[in-house]
Amino acid sequence: MDYGLRTMDNVKRVGIPKEYFEDGLDERIKKSIDNMIKRLEKHYEIRYASLPHTKYSLACYYIIMPAEASSNLARYDGIRYGVQKKSEELLEVYEKSRGAGLGKEPTRRVILGTYVLSAGYYDAYYARAQKVRSLIKKDFNEVFKEVDILLTPTTPTMPFKFGEKTKDPVSMYLSDIYTTPANLAGIPALSLPIDWVYENGKKLPVGVQLMAPAAQEERLFEVGQVIEKML
Repeated sequence: MDYGLRTMDNVKRVGIPKEYFEDGLDERIKKSIDNMIKRLEKHYEIRYASLPHTKYSLACYYIIMPAEASSNLARYDGIRYGVQKKSEELLEVYEKSRGAGLGKEPTRRVILGTYVLSAGYYDAYYARAQKVRSLIKKDFNEVFKEVDILLTPTTPTMPFKFGEKTKDPVSMYLSDIYTTPANLAGIPALSLPIDWVYENGKKLPVGVQLMAPAAQEERLFEVGQVIEKML
């Protein structure tokens, strides 16, 4: 079927990284994305690619990200920024202010980040994670020599209920497995819905993620528009 779509010269080859479609991906999501890929074949050359260090991205991200959060949020000490709680002792001002001004998740990330940046663990965790980050970025640099854009799932599972996983943050963090590599590699990414699945009488969205080389956001918008017009 001709959708009356006109593609520009920015994107000719769409890459499908195999690591994003392995064990752990919900079959309903995989089916919806496979159907979309078949429809995209009418407009782009589909190539299957590999990002071998993707499997390390989640662990790498949850070392680097809290370390940066810990460093950046150090300014919210109740003196220069953030909530201020009064006390006779300066140390208590810091402690009370940070305790009142940061929620559970920021606090959790600050504690974890402070741990991985501490003298005894910096080289074992943070420095090693930065080396892995370089490998992940190298994977993307190599694959973008062969394709113009990458298409992957956004999450491995269907959407969960609001607040459902707040008591199990590790399980919640696993939902980031497909979106963390773009952050680590410093490349633009876009997520958009492509289908709906009914579960227990509720209509739940299925999304895809598009990733492009650095400073090539227009490729995301081009393919995103093509996908949206297909729906």
